[in-house]
Amino acid sequence: MRREVVMISTLFLAAGCAGGRGGAASEDTAHVDAMAHEHADETPAANASASEPRQEVAAEEVVYGTVGGHELRGYMTRPASARADAPLPGVVMIHEWWGLNDNIRMMARRLAGEGYRVLAVDMYGRVATTPAEARAAMMEVMQNRPAGMQNLQAAAEFLGTRMHAPKIGVIGWCFGGGWSLQSALQLADRIDAAAVYYGQPVTDQTQLARLDAPLAGFFGLRDQGIPADSVRKMESELKSLGKTVDFHFYDANHAFANPSGQSYNAEAAADAWTRTLDLFARNLKH
Repeated sequence: MRREVVMISTLFLAAGCAGGRGGAASEDTAHVDAMAHEHADETPAANASASEPRQEVAAEEVVYGTVGGHELRGYMTRPASARADAPLPGVVMIHEWWGLNDNIRMMARRLAGEGYRVLAVDMYGRVATTPAEARAAMMEVMQNRPAGMQNLQAAAEFLGTRMHAPKIGVIGWCFGGGWSLQSALQLADRIDAAAVYYGQPVTDQTQLARLDAPLAGFFGLRDQGIPADSVRKMESELKSLGKTVDFHFYDANHAFANPSGQSYNAEAAADAWTRTLDLFARNLKH
C-alpha cells in the first residue's frame, strides 16, 4: 500500500479542518471541553496495572523530524533481540490527553514486546499533570491541525524511510485516538492498519472515503464525551463505503484502557488489547 502522497495542508483545507475556520474551530473547542469533562476528576497516577513486555525490549529517545523549525522528539522501542536497524513492522503510537507520560512509554514497551518497532510521538512538547494543563495542551494542538498532522507524517516517514519498516500501523487513545483515525484518513499512502481507542469520530463520507487500511475501534458505552450514536454513524458510513472496520463497545467509561487513570476497566482493556494485537499481526506482519 504505497500511493501518491497528497499535501497535508490541502487535505485539511478540503475537509474544513484548517485553523481559522470558524465551524471547525468551534467543533474542536466543544470536543476539548467534552474531554475536559470526562477527565475533570482524574489525575495521571502511577500505573495501577503495569504490564511487562513479553520479551526484553530496547528503548531510546529519538528526534524523528521537525515542524516549524522545532525538533520532534519521541520514545522509540523495539525487541532487544533485533538489531538497531532491523526492518521491523512499525507502529506510530499517539498519547492520550495527558501527553507522552510514563503510561504511554509503558505501552510502547509492551507493544514492542510483540515484535514491533514503536515510535511514541509527542504532540504536546510537555506532559500534563492536571486536567487544566491537559486541556490547554490539547487545545494548542487542535488549533493548528496541519502542524499536528505534519508531526504524525514525520513519524510515519521516519519509521518507513529511516527505519525501513515494511508496513506501518497507528494506535492512539482519547486525544490520540482521534489523531490515529485522522492518520489513517490523511496518510493513506503510509498506514496499513489503525487502532482507535475512544477517539473523536468522523462522520463525513468524503473524509471517510479516504480510508484504505483496516480500522479497529474500541469505545465505552458510558463515555459521555464520545457518544456511541456518533460512533455507530461513523461505522455505518464506513461499511457503506466498503471499508474494513471492526468496532467494539464495552460497558465502560471513557479512558477505560488507561491503567493509570481512575476509569480503568481491566476486562474491557484486556479484550481491546487482544483485538489490537490481532489487527496488527494480520496486517503488519504478513
